[in-house]
Amino acid sequence: MRIAIASGKGGTGKTTLAVSLALVLAETHPVELVDCDVEEPNDHIFLSPIIHERKPVEVLVPEVDREACLGCGACAKACRYGALVVIGRKVFFHYELCHGCGLCRMVCPTEAIREVPRTIGWIERGEGKGLPFLQGVLNVGEPRATPVIRALKEMADPKRITILDSPPGTGCPMVETVRDADYVILVTEPTAFGLHDLRAALAVTEALSVPAGVVVSKWGVGTDHVERFCEEKGLPVLLRIPWDQAIARAYANGIPLVEALPEWREPLRNLFQDILLAREGRRNG
Repeated sequence: MRIAIASGKGGTGKTTLAVSLALVLAETHPVELVDCDVEEPNDHIFLSPIIHERKPVEVLVPEVDREACLGCGACAKACRYGALVVIGRKVFFHYELCHGCGLCRMVCPTEAIREVPRTIGWIERGEGKGLPFLQGVLNVGEPRATPVIRALKEMADPKRITILDSPPGTGCPMVETVRDADYVILVTEPTAFGLHDLRAALAVTEALSVPAGVVVSKWGVGTDHVERFCEEKGLPVLLRIPWDQAIARAYANGIPLVEALPEWREPLRNLFQDILLAREGRRNG
């Protein structure tokens, strides 16, 4: 079972929830926490894991044989992303625009293009606080996070409950993380910005036909607009995490919520049971 924890914006409490939910479930279930925020992974701050495996993530990019190239421009015309440009019969390659589709190689009349691997990031596997842990790390300056996230998910243990800590926002990295999840927890906050970004995140899950529920973080501030929106949409509010200095202090010190405040263990167990019931009702419905 894969549970993705996502949000339309950063700073809502997504990582706080992901780490603590994984730790609580690991007491009674086989669980693995996967940090898919490969541009800025931070679950490790709360787990201090021992990393015992590190694998590169590679993508294929074109390499032009200058001797064989005619400078005809067929590759540049075929590339939908503008990654190849021909100037004065010389081919110039803009890596940051390349999607690795391989079409340029296929259309080259002299077979002057071959694909070579390029390392764009790393996958690290380890264990922290008794919890199996995976994280992806995108190399600095690399524009494409989705291949790292895809490789990361492929390494996850299918025999375990997988908690996917999604990147913030609703772009390609978030979509790649949640697209094949069994359930998505959308973390939001009771503000105008929180509601705006919840709408965007919900639109993604609806487009992907992935069931979702909501956790309201920093509850007690702002307005009730988020709660009213959830009621209108029939979205279950799985948990409300209040605006609490003790929670903020634990986060700032890198201490998981359920370690700093053990009374949160039971609400998180109940949240998981609500997800199981929602999935069962969806199957029976």
